[in-house]
Amino acid sequence: FFFFPLVASVSSFTPSRTKMVKGIAVGPTKGHVTTKRELKPRPASRKGRLGKRVKMIRELVREVAGPAPYEKRIMELLKVGKDKRALKVAKKKLGTHLRAKKKREDMAGLLRKMKMAGTEEKKDKKKK
Repeated sequence: FFFFPLVASVSSFTPSRTKMVKGIAVGPTKGHVTTKRELKPRPASRKGRLGKRVKMIRELVREVAGPAPYEKRIMELLKVGKDKRALKVAKKKLGTHLRAKKKREDMAGLLRKMKMAGTEEKKDKKKK
C-alpha cells in the first residue's frame, strides 16, 4: 500500500497559479500547455452596480421624502462632533459596521453639501 506523509497543509504540494506550465508530466509545473482564453464578462459580474435610472430615482425620492428619522439623528450627532456615537447609532440600525461607516460618510457628505448651499445663499444675499 501507499504511504502518505502527515502534512499540516496540502497547499505546499499544489502548484501556484503564477507558475507557468511547462508541459512535462511531473513536478510543480506539470500539465498540458494551454493558452488562456479571454472571455467577455458575464452578466453576474455587474450584479449590485448602480444603474443610471435607479440612481436618478433614488436621488429624486431622497429629495422629495428627505432623510429618515435615524438619519436625522446621525446628522445631529455629527453636527455636535459625536462621530463615534453616530457610528454606533448607524450600526444599531443597519446591522453591520461597514454599512454604518458608509452611512456616516454619506450623512457627513450631506451635511457638507447643506453647509456649502447655505454659504452660497449668504454670498448671493450680500451681492444684492
